[in-house]
Amino acid sequence: MRISSIKAFALKIPPASVSSGARSDPIETYGDYTIAADSWTSIYSRNHETCLVRLETDDGLVGWGEGQAPVAPRATAAIVEELCAPVLLDKDPFDVEYLWYRLYSAMRERGHITGFYVDALAAVDLALYDLLGKALNKPAYKLLGGSFRPDVQVYAGMGGTEPNAAVASATALLAAGYRALKLHLRMPNPQILAVVEAVRQAAGPEVELLVDVHGTRDVSGAIELGRGLEVLGVRWLEAPCQPEDIRGQAEIARALAMQVATGEWLRTVWEWRDWIALRGFDVAMPDIARTGLSEGKRIAALCDSFNLPIAPHVGGGGILSVAATIHYSLAIPNFQIMEHSHESLAWKGTIARSYPVPQDGRFAAPQEPGLGVTIDEDAVARYSN
Repeated sequence: MRISSIKAFALKIPPASVSSGARSDPIETYGDYTIAADSWTSIYSRNHETCLVRLETDDGLVGWGEGQAPVAPRATAAIVEELCAPVLLDKDPFDVEYLWYRLYSAMRERGHITGFYVDALAAVDLALYDLLGKALNKPAYKLLGGSFRPDVQVYAGMGGTEPNAAVASATALLAAGYRALKLHLRMPNPQILAVVEAVRQAAGPEVELLVDVHGTRDVSGAIELGRGLEVLGVRWLEAPCQPEDIRGQAEIARALAMQVATGEWLRTVWEWRDWIALRGFDVAMPDIARTGLSEGKRIAALCDSFNLPIAPHVGGGGILSVAATIHYSLAIPNFQIMEHSHESLAWKGTIARSYPVPQDGRFAAPQEPGLGVTIDEDAVARYSN
């Protein structure tokens, strides 16, 4: 069996009724993209955007993968077709870890050791595991070494910039069966604490609360916020300060009794190594549609050797990202909890005929071969950009 075809698809799926939550900061709009005019500077799309990869073998077997691309998916798609495809064609798909390393080495001397290039490698890697699972009639987590648990607990992400709106969102998610909630909050510390306090009172003491501030604090501000959140029984503070500030986040982690979670932007063990050496976090959050399953397993093993748990990030990842993260979460010993977006799952699933759906805040271990998603190729073609 040899790889005979590699195709990449840059997808833009328009929103239906999905909302990312109210925004209190000024917004500038550029076509489909928006960016905050002041402190929160990430670019977001009004669409669900991502990059899919389709691998096919000479005997007709097909595997699908995804490289997370919440903006500019054509950049990732071009890398797959122009740089990855020549290396992959006519190769044995069972050489999956070697192929990731070979592709990574092809550009590391040129400085392309993270970003869009490594996202493209993740897309190829996930497609290979999907393909191999189908070839062996086994779910992908079996290829990763088997399952450490019967199912995967998730937390549901939510917005809400004022207490009443946040309580309404939390109440709806609790009614849907979730027992862990993550609040995305970027306001000044007193406002964040007021929102979290209202949600805590409404949810009760048994529900886990997590807070993500998206890198918007400085060190002292993050410590001040964290100490207020500790009083409210919040489990972790996520991404407290800028992604480049390893020492600052290490200082925050040392100062707080609660967990500090971070790392969605770190794609390889070489990047994670420095963070671990400085103990820059308490919970690692690799994103499997950025690391791939092969590198994700190496990251988990490295973290496990330092007694650090894994809480995989999903964020803007699509339906294949969600599915791959379930398999990853099953197959590592140091799993803690997985990110999930309740409202956007069906939106992400627009390109699939079937995909995993959680029940009572947990994904069951998939039994289908590969990643367990049946892709609708007509829908992929319809939304390709």
